[in-house]
Amino acid sequence: MTFTGAEEGRSELGRSLLERKAMTSDWAPAFAAVPRSAFLPDRIWPHDMETGAAVTVDQRDDPVLWSSYADADVPIVTQWDDGVTDGPGRVPTSSASMPSVVFRMLRELDVKRGHRVLEIGTGTGWNAALLAHRLGPGHVVSIEIDPEIAVQARERLARTGLPVRVLVQDGTDGHEPGAPYDRIIATAGLRRIPPAWLAQCSPGGRIVAPWGTHYSNQDAVVCVGVGDGGGVGRFTEPVEFMKMRAQRLPFAGHAAYVPDGVSGADRSTTKVTESELLGVSRFAVASFAVGLRVRDCCRTVADKRDGARPVWFYGLGDRSWACAMFRDGQTVAQVWQSGPRRLWDEVAAALDWWHTAGQPGFERFGLTVTEDGTQQAWLDTPENSWPV
Repeated sequence: MTFTGAEEGRSELGRSLLERKAMTSDWAPAFAAVPRSAFLPDRIWPHDMETGAAVTVDQRDDPVLWSSYADADVPIVTQWDDGVTDGPGRVPTSSASMPSVVFRMLRELDVKRGHRVLEIGTGTGWNAALLAHRLGPGHVVSIEIDPEIAVQARERLARTGLPVRVLVQDGTDGHEPGAPYDRIIATAGLRRIPPAWLAQCSPGGRIVAPWGTHYSNQDAVVCVGVGDGGGVGRFTEPVEFMKMRAQRLPFAGHAAYVPDGVSGADRSTTKVTESELLGVSRFAVASFAVGLRVRDCCRTVADKRDGARPVWFYGLGDRSWACAMFRDGQTVAQVWQSGPRRLWDEVAAALDWWHTAGQPGFERFGLTVTEDGTQQAWLDTPENSWPV
């Protein structure tokens, strides 16, 4: 089934993606033939880019609004809380990514005719359909951990005439019977690149994935070239994806760390400002850089109340914690620390390191992964590396 007569909104989106160089011209035929709208459920929760909130839109109630979001460059949530919540819940767990992000990642994948691709995270099936249109039948295998989502994706792929083999299993293991693959792409956020992917990717192949640390929810797209014994590659841009279920944050909760408040903790002060620590945008490179330097640490940023905002840090290997309290109009912040690690000291040192290095952007960082899964981050060259 080929889609013709693209709606005006989709045509405008396509032109915008090309003009912004988010989509390269070689992907334009797939974009024109495979609309995202064909892979969305009736009820969706688009992310409102102005308010940062998710809005509920049902095609059966307002088809015009639904179509406008389907053809817009916005992320759309399609599942909450692993399907337990039928509507806006605590955590979004499946989505249709922003088209600009989809096509930038496909550009980095650099597929060629005849390539075989393993996709981790089928989701709606749109990304798999774009690849199948480009590469032809039998060249794409997709893995989805959620059985219901997998069934829906299979149905949509079949309706569009682009059947893709969709497997229901943990994507961490890849799919060894179909190996080797020329390319592997993940559409879920990673904290570690699984050794199985390296083993199942051909030498000279490529893995493209959103990767980050437990320090924050932030990811960055990494493009790893695979060779004998592992892979190495650079980061390209910041993104934020829902995390692979097997690699979600292992956080015991605030009460497990601070059951009796901060009164017994060590106290100090810092001249680090709130904006220096958190940045001024959602994708502040400082947060990514600090996460690379401070291992096994989770940061949470509380809402601001009466001009005060606490930022908490929790050690994931023990019960160490720290808190920095920032107050509007004050140049010095109060700090509390407790446990074997001095987490605030580690964070402040990492932030100072980033400034001393010239505040490098995402593109100056890279990742090396060995065949056993050991990971090293680096700045500028793999020789300037450290474990993550």
